[in-house]
Amino acid sequence: MRPLRDIDIAYVKGIGPKRAKLLKDELGIATAYDLVYNFPTHYVDRSNVIRIIDFQGDDMPSVQVRGHFVSFTEHGEGAKKRLVGLFSDGTAAMEVVWFRRTKEIRKAYHTDTEYVLFGQPKQFNRRWSMVHPEIDLPQAVTASAGMRGVYHLTEALRRSGVTTRNFMAWSTAALTLAVNVPEVLPPDIIARRNLLPLNTALWQMHCPDNLAMLERARERMKYEELFFLQLNIQRYSRKRTPGLLGLRFPRIGQIFNNFYETCLPFALTGAQKRVIKEIRADMNSGRQMNRLLQGDVGSGKTLVALMSMLIALDNGTQACMMAPTEILAGQHYETLRSLAAKAGVSIALLTGSTPARERDEIHRRLLDGSLHILVGTHALIEDTVQFRRLGLAVIDEQHRFGVAQRARLWKKNSDLPPHVLVMTATPIPRTLAMTVYGDLDVSIIDELPPGRKPVHTLLRFDGQRQQVYRALGAELAKGRQAYIVYPLIEENEKLDLKSLEEGFEVVKDNFPHYRVAMVHGRMKPAEKDWQMQLFASGQARILVATTVIEVGVNVPNATVMIIENAERFGLSQLHQLRGRVGRGGDQSYCILMSKLKIAKDTRRRLDIMTSTTDGFVVAEADLKMRGPGDLEGTMQSGIAFDLRVASLASDGQIVEMTRRDVEQILDADPSLQRPENMKIASEMTMRDARRPKGYSLIS
Repeated sequence: MRPLRDIDIAYVKGIGPKRAKLLKDELGIATAYDLVYNFPTHYVDRSNVIRIIDFQGDDMPSVQVRGHFVSFTEHGEGAKKRLVGLFSDGTAAMEVVWFRRTKEIRKAYHTDTEYVLFGQPKQFNRRWSMVHPEIDLPQAVTASAGMRGVYHLTEALRRSGVTTRNFMAWSTAALTLAVNVPEVLPPDIIARRNLLPLNTALWQMHCPDNLAMLERARERMKYEELFFLQLNIQRYSRKRTPGLLGLRFPRIGQIFNNFYETCLPFALTGAQKRVIKEIRADMNSGRQMNRLLQGDVGSGKTLVALMSMLIALDNGTQACMMAPTEILAGQHYETLRSLAAKAGVSIALLTGSTPARERDEIHRRLLDGSLHILVGTHALIEDTVQFRRLGLAVIDEQHRFGVAQRARLWKKNSDLPPHVLVMTATPIPRTLAMTVYGDLDVSIIDELPPGRKPVHTLLRFDGQRQQVYRALGAELAKGRQAYIVYPLIEENEKLDLKSLEEGFEVVKDNFPHYRVAMVHGRMKPAEKDWQMQLFASGQARILVATTVIEVGVNVPNATVMIIENAERFGLSQLHQLRGRVGRGGDQSYCILMSKLKIAKDTRRRLDIMTSTTDGFVVAEADLKMRGPGDLEGTMQSGIAFDLRVASLASDGQIVEMTRRDVEQILDADPSLQRPENMKIASEMTMRDARRPKGYSLIS
């Protein structure tokens, strides 16, 4: 039998070339292997029938109902034509709606026949309906009653008539082609951890016998996913850690001491002192520092980065700081220059907008060593930017840079690579950090500078807008400033969101005595910078913006953050936005504006924001609600998550279990050369080859 990875899905029974192309385009499924590892998102008990009269709630799952069609009617014309069937189960009636293949459907189903419908009920104008449900005769459902998987379907797949039933049939057909799928885990681990064999687990994931067997199959697949993730991380870590020699910085000299004694704006917190000691020890160890600096917004990471750069300067080298946007790079430049200028440190800014003459001067000063610190965007990694001797590279919000981009910074020296300090204001939950930072040393600033007050966060609804505006007016009257953030630039009726441009006019009408600035991502850089400068200088008292201000704005006088359509933002993004206020000594406020009618999960998300300002609590909640998502981008090594079943939020016990098992294997056989480990080495290589370009670790 051919391996699953070698079987094109076009040759799986029921698919063919046309559907194969659709599956590849929509879900990236190209082989039978992809198909059998495309697991259901959830499962339903097809032996359970729900009464229509018992439907309730705004977000019902897919359910099964049994009854008959009372009538069929056609509505609309042309592209808007739809077929509506009135379906009754004797307790109540609902509408069944089809937008495609209406002629075929009208011929296929009759009013005098009993059917079982499976789909997700939706309520509109107090009437229940199902759109394109699965329809079976009762005897067909009875024959296959039990647990049934529900698969993810894109809109294009639905339009092409692909159903969750198709996926189950295709998956079982693919497994039949392979008969027995070769095991990928060592036999002793399967026995010790009491795991199902792979072949059994895959069949049970798609066609579970019962809930108990489904749970055992899920445990097996969770273990497998986390095992190979740990194997990748730990092999990379063990390969990298002892091998990279680094510059040695033994001196704390005049530049650092002069700054510490005369220029420090306020006393360092205990957390800042601890982190600086950790960084100093790294830079004097003789190997390249590769450290992640975590700290909530406003915790003082930039000051720690500057003092680390001063250590590099005292040891005869230069430093740089790379930021993802021109706005943030400019912000860092102004902050560093205002702090370090008195200590005789020369700092320059290099971005895509830097004029050619100024750029040439920067290049000259970098080479002769008279320029100590260069701040910039990805322009820093251009080949034309050459340092006399780069000692420390600081990367801010590094998840916005690709692995290859960061690696180019490391090659700025011809001999030893510079030390690397990565900063992020996105707190990483403990389980995630334990999983992905095998190759990184992690420092955490878990204290706010003295005098900072926690931001008071409130949830308000559209009907309370005038009350919110009155409170904002009171803050403006005290001389304070405010941000008002919108999710979109232009009107989008489909999403029913307030537009930035409309909001800008509303804000101007409500606050005619104050200048209002506006910033969004489609502005030209010069216009954006000018508007931002109006706000930063205090000339504009209100800044209406999109999430472009999520990072890179530091206005201590701003005490109010109003986030419109807050229900449309993720937890981490809301927390980042909230971090724009509370940067001075005055009490600050974050107002989350939302529609009154929102889903339960959305309300829970907003309630978390109002209950805590702790970024790590927010990050844990975000991980549990959304999965790793964009947090994966914060991994320094560039490992991409490929977790289909496991959850780093809720499967911490399995994470720890796989970590110990992998450590034991690698301690005994670091290169995986022993016969009993050849199988897992081969499987890891194949999985690694499937990662996006730039994510390969063991190369």
